[in-house]
Amino acid sequence: MSDMTDTKQPGAARHLPLIVILLVAAVGYFTLRDHLTFETLRANREALLAFRDGHFLLLSLGFVATYIVIVAFSLPGAAVASVTGGFLFGLWTGTVFNVAAATVGAAAIFLAARWGLGQALSAKMDASDGKLSRIREGLRENEISVLFLLRLVPVVPFFVANLVPALVGVKFSNYLWTTLVGIIPGAMVYTSIGVGVGEVFDRGGTPDLSLLWEPQVIGPILGLAALAALPIIVKAIRGRKDI
Repeated sequence: MSDMTDTKQPGAARHLPLIVILLVAAVGYFTLRDHLTFETLRANREALLAFRDGHFLLLSLGFVATYIVIVAFSLPGAAVASVTGGFLFGLWTGTVFNVAAATVGAAAIFLAARWGLGQALSAKMDASDGKLSRIREGLRENEISVLFLLRLVPVVPFFVANLVPALVGVKFSNYLWTTLVGIIPGAMVYTSIGVGVGEVFDRGGTPDLSLLWEPQVIGPILGLAALAALPIIVKAIRGRKDI
């Protein structure tokens, strides 16, 4: 895939995609947060299952497209969408759909940010001297590790992990594949919750997203994060870079 992030946009028009995303995100937060919920899924689960059984391909395309929009515009409901993927399509197919949609949505917001504000900030960092320049060089030296850490450390919000790399000038190709791979562990957890969500609803309960923080779940994810951070630690110890 060619690197589209170097495209020059004249004037203020280059900021338009990011402005639109931010405006839609703000409006969506206030208008959709009470609709994209587990209660909505509970109320419509029978209709969704019936539609899936009769129109599997159409529902699959609609689900993926909706998830892409949720991620691209940072709308509320990403966790609900992930759980819904497991509920409708099972663990493996649901995980594939969730990861694919989240990756495409993340790529969209990255490109929107890079074409506008990110291009200017990256150029400023490249032209700067002193501490800012050393930070930029450190990011370039450890780009893959940092990108994986953004995806694997659970406390980093997904929209932050989408925007920050675009603003500091990481390579789009590296961002894309590390996003695709890095979100798989978390996606599998949320999708697996969705597989059993029907039984939870039958008991009158609500899906427990705190499962992500159970030791047997968070332990391996943090282990992967530590593995991603290892190259940075080794370079720091050797003194090759002032990270």
